[in-house]
Amino acid sequence: MWVLTASGCRWLGAAGSLGVAVGGWAAGALPVRGGWGLWEPRGSALTLAGALLAYLGLTLLVAAWWRYGVLLARGARDGVLTTLAWWTGPLLLAPPLYSKDVYSYIAQGAMVLEGHDVYGGGPSVLGPGDLGADAAASVGGHWTDTPAPYGPAFLVLAQLVVRLTGGEIVPAVLGMRLLAVGALALIVWAVRGLGGGRGGPDGALWLAALNPLLLIHVVGGMHNDGLMIGLMLAGVLLAVRGRWVLGCVLVGLAMMVKSPAAVALLFIGVMIARRDGGVRGLVKGLVLPGLVAGAVAAVATVLAGTGFGWLRTQSVAGTIHTALSVSSDLGLGLGLLLGDDPDPVKGVVQNLGLLVAVALILVLAWRAWRGLLDPVLGLGLSLVALVALSPMVQPWYLLWGTAVVAAVAWRSRAGQVLAVLSAALVYETALDGRTPWYGFVVAGVVLAVGLVWVRREPWREGAPPLRALARAAD
Repeated sequence: MWVLTASGCRWLGAAGSLGVAVGGWAAGALPVRGGWGLWEPRGSALTLAGALLAYLGLTLLVAAWWRYGVLLARGARDGVLTTLAWWTGPLLLAPPLYSKDVYSYIAQGAMVLEGHDVYGGGPSVLGPGDLGADAAASVGGHWTDTPAPYGPAFLVLAQLVVRLTGGEIVPAVLGMRLLAVGALALIVWAVRGLGGGRGGPDGALWLAALNPLLLIHVVGGMHNDGLMIGLMLAGVLLAVRGRWVLGCVLVGLAMMVKSPAAVALLFIGVMIARRDGGVRGLVKGLVLPGLVAGAVAAVATVLAGTGFGWLRTQSVAGTIHTALSVSSDLGLGLGLLLGDDPDPVKGVVQNLGLLVAVALILVLAWRAWRGLLDPVLGLGLSLVALVALSPMVQPWYLLWGTAVVAAVAWRSRAGQVLAVLSAALVYETALDGRTPWYGFVVAGVVLAVGLVWVRREPWREGAPPLRALARAAD
């Protein structure tokens, strides 16, 4: 059938993306006010129709993406960048999709311009006459009074968008989307440069950039995770090419967007240690990447003028419970069984989860140093482990490690499993940013079907990296 060809997948995915975008105009994460008559609720009937259209479109996009990946895994050649343009285009002028976080970004940029301490309070400090007041009114409930957990580099960009747009919702959102598209371009450049491992860069781009989880949450939802991933991957690519100082500078900037990018410094250090050899190389690898990135962080903080408050706000996200966090769910359950106040037990379990994640990361780094694991792949697996064991997990966090694994081992068993997880997690969040119960049900069904498929039709290409992760845990 024509629809099962690469060209058919391109058309089907574009139709799905268009369905998501059109549905978003009626049922997306619309602002409370300031939508210029464009992004405003249209009544319950139209909202329901928009949500159903978006679900249908998302399903078409996922199906087209999956079939496209199967064709690439079987050796098909196609214009992946052309497909990416077709699938991305319909989302560019859509309102915020699947999340209200972009309103927080705009409000935090306005807070800096208005002289508020963005690390001391939340968007609720903005008054009716302040820049970004409309964005602050549209921020999701959990984040209204929450200080920014982001670094000063990102706040400078948010501040620039607010300054150029006057804080008006529509142009400010489109400005943030422009940053997201720039992040996507950076991811594409870095993934192509890293080569994708066996199977080539086309498949790597399929998993890293064409991934519906990235399209709806980075392009559609404008999450700054895309910028973190792009800068981090670009830094890793430069380090692989021997330009590790500049690579660490980019990783330092990625840390000043979101702190988990710091894990990349450990694996850049492994590259340096293996290249130089001996005790001198080991010391150089352990010390110098951190010094370079630390200097970048310090300079960025001073130049931004936002202060070093980001050092104390890195844990604020962990205070908000998300159902995807295994450690939080387990801690809450144990806490309720053991007493009336579950928070102390929950905090202990969350910290234990982080300790296990750190241990796994160190073992993976050790294996990479011994030459038993590709350092870039080790970074990707480390980020997956960090997300899985973090006290707060959002669906798009999976992209941290997925993009890195895709860049060097997309055809591996790990890449295939991450593709299944990506396809499942797109359904966890509703178009307006809520997390309804039926989203988890659909995600569970897709996950179960996908894992059965992986078992029956594995992409056997080289040693399965998940076994490396299992051996590292032994």
